[in-house]
Amino acid sequence: MPLPSKPLAGLNVIELGTLIAGPFASRICAEFGAQVIKVESPDGGDPLRKWRKLYEGTSLWWFVQARNKQSLTLNLKHPEGVAILKQLLADADILIENFRPGVLEKLGLGWDVLHALNPKLVMVRLSGFGQTGPMKDQPGFGAVGESMGGLRYITGFDDRPPVRTGISIGDSIAALWGVIGALMALRHREVNGGQGQVVDVALYEAIFAMMESMVPEFDVFGFIRERTGNIMPGITPSSIHTSADGKHVQIGANGDAIFKRFMHAIGRDDLADDPALASNDGRDLRRDELYAVIDRWARSVPLDAMLQTLNEAQVPASRIYSAEDMFSDPQFLAREMFLQAKLPDGTPFKMPGIVPKLSDTPGSSEWVGPELGEHTAQLLGGLGYDAAAIARLREQGAV
Repeated sequence: MPLPSKPLAGLNVIELGTLIAGPFASRICAEFGAQVIKVESPDGGDPLRKWRKLYEGTSLWWFVQARNKQSLTLNLKHPEGVAILKQLLADADILIENFRPGVLEKLGLGWDVLHALNPKLVMVRLSGFGQTGPMKDQPGFGAVGESMGGLRYITGFDDRPPVRTGISIGDSIAALWGVIGALMALRHREVNGGQGQVVDVALYEAIFAMMESMVPEFDVFGFIRERTGNIMPGITPSSIHTSADGKHVQIGANGDAIFKRFMHAIGRDDLADDPALASNDGRDLRRDELYAVIDRWARSVPLDAMLQTLNEAQVPASRIYSAEDMFSDPQFLAREMFLQAKLPDGTPFKMPGIVPKLSDTPGSSEWVGPELGEHTAQLLGGLGYDAAAIARLREQGAV
């Protein structure tokens, strides 16, 4: 029985992105069946190829971020490079770009030009501050978006400066919004008979959209959420605690019934049955007392015993996982969250699995990130260029 097509099979995506936000968005499309052509500068390509840990000169991150993509080198400062890109865009469904606003316009590839060239094209534009507004021309990486969007302000402990999360979360969240916007635009095009449109994602707005109740709390009460370390004021108890053997565990016992089970499980029937603690607002008033109780219990038992007690009481909890913990965890393994792949020299290595899990048309990884320009000749051949023409383009520096 033939395997079903992936859900985005038949879609043509052109990526004019570097580093994280744009490439992560197109990676998701590629994992679920879209043909993704990554356009790179012949002069070194995407800087991500050299970021973090390198294997024989190439980033391990690159092999994941660019999986299932085709690499085409084009010099967009050369008129023939721009002409080739226009040929690709004339038949594309989605363009994903994360240049600073105005860069494509200077190349003669603004929305008015591309929409006239291909009215069905959906253009996903990821930038620091969006395509409009007084800050649109300023450079803005994910760290800046996290700062302006509110995430950095509330992350860390109140007696220390703000801290960052351990990954470039602002770029990745913006990428997710970009994919969501693209799929909405495609539905409008295909179901409602609409044309292509621009999906404008600002990194700071991508973060700002995740800030939960921050806006109404300030507007109604003048309340500014501050850094609170590992606890979440207003939601109690939910924090990280340390076991007798020095391991860290996140415990989320803030549901009313869960709290009661938790207190019974650790021998504090008095707190479980205290009517003042029956709901979250009452518990939050006494959060310091409750956290002290939980800390004392946690310090008295080793990690495995703590997790067993919490699991038996059906209290949501988890050890704080490192990559090493993940590699041997039965849940990660059962959900196929590690894919076996090979580096260019044949060395086996593991990559993150596919998210989300689709029951009928799951995504997959077919190949790892390609060499720079690996598919240039093939793609140009598909546009009608013969070997001599491709050689001429190389000599002129257009590809």
